[in-house]
Amino acid sequence: MALAKQKSAQAFRTISEVADLLDVPAHVLRFWETRFSQIQPVKRGGGRRYYRPEDISLLRGIQDLLHVQGMTIKGVQKVLKDRGLKHVMGIGQEVQLTVVSSKPNLKEIVKGLENLRSSIASSV
Repeated sequence: MALAKQKSAQAFRTISEVADLLDVPAHVLRFWETRFSQIQPVKRGGGRRYYRPEDISLLRGIQDLLHVQGMTIKGVQKVLKDRGLKHVMGIGQEVQLTVVSSKPNLKEIVKGLENLRSSIASSV
């Protein structure tokens, strides 16, 4: 995943990079491709998949609907049919913004660890 962080936001991602970003196995992404025709990564020689940023937003949206909101595959297919691709991509973009904004920064982590250390030191 370190490699994915160094890439531009607009760069294409491999299936393993996307699997790391979404914290799902690569075979799940390949399975979702069979169930959601809207997922269409660019395929290069040898069948290698390269996901565009909009593909990743769609995948995040599908993941949120399935795993967070508890929908079934048929339910997500219905949402895609009724509300459209942009709606599900929008969910994925919201999820990305939430994930990025909820990550504590390094200073907060260090401060928390220092507080813990002083708390332990005072109790010993």
